Amino acid sequence: MRIAIFGDIHANLEALQTVLADAQSQYCTDYICLGDVVGYNANPSECLEIVRAMNCPVVKGNHDHDASLDHSLDTMNPVAAEALQWTRNQLSDEQREWLRKLRMVRQVSDFTIVHSTLDQPMRWDYVTNRFDAMSNFAYQFTQVCFHGHTHVPRVYMKSSVVQEIAAESVIIEPGLKYFINAGSVGQPRDGDWRACYVIYDMEERRIVFRRLEYDIEETGRKILAAGLPESLATRLLHGS
Repeated sequence: MRIAIFGDIHANLEALQTVLADAQSQYCTDYICLGDVVGYNANPSECLEIVRAMNCPVVKGNHDHDASLDHSLDTMNPVAAEALQWTRNQLSDEQREWLRKLRMVRQVSDFTIVHSTLDQPMRWDYVTNRFDAMSNFAYQFTQVCFHGHTHVPRVYMKSSVVQEIAAESVIIEPGLKYFINAGSVGQPRDGDWRACYVIYDMEERRIVFRRLEYDIEETGRKILAAGLPESLATRLLHGS
């Protein structure tokens, strides 16, 4: 079984289509979404419908949560708030209901998926270093857990200590635990603008990170045409 694990799509249709086409070319048999299907970019409805039609395991991201409700966005970053309010207006009641019903944490086969962290997933905390990862491992009851939220691909491994290892290709070793950020499909923030996702080969116990170029100019054009903040288009070019 080869599983494509992807998240933080953020309504970037061009990036999502590129990732799914690549996953198919890599003979992936199953798909998993780590949340934040919507937010920031200009195709929230289209991306949501693609993911929903896949009928694959999906967990709820913070932008999915905020887009599905009607609470005030006054405490949010103004650019993110503007994009979320716009997103709310693009989604149907049925689509927002689908987002509301997404679970926070799921176990799939012998591993776990969550958008942010396992200790308090509704707080939407960020894991940016091995010290942040330490508290998560206390709540991780499977050997492997995949997450997103920071938009930065990372691998944290726990033996007697927690360490960060290269987010390229990882063999899952017996007796160790892994907390793996699959990166972002639609808005990478690690200085590399290319879409990112992972393939988990369960027979080989190998996890491989994939980076893909997509039609970023078209994505940016749609952002501007929708009247969304220009900074959302420019940040894509810098992977920030």
